[in-house]
Amino acid sequence: MRATTPILLVAILLAGCSNMSSKEQRALSGGAIGAAGGAALGAITGGSPAAGAIIGGAAGAAAGVLTDEDDLDLD
Repeated sequence: MRATTPILLVAILLAGCSNMSSKEQRALSGGAIGAAGGAALGAITGGSPAAGAIIGGAAGAAAGVLTDEDDLDLD
């Protein structure tokens, strides 16, 4: 694999997210953070990282969708 392939892949994925609504962006980022945390927790506890990623991703995406923009305002 060439060194530019991962860079191009990330650029294409980020460009696809530019037209997303705020709620969709929160769901995507919540799902990604939840999946990473769930996989790490599954690996640390001796469980299945894949199951942890699925459960964490679903929980993170749900939290992202259910969180209102006004709840995120810290002013």
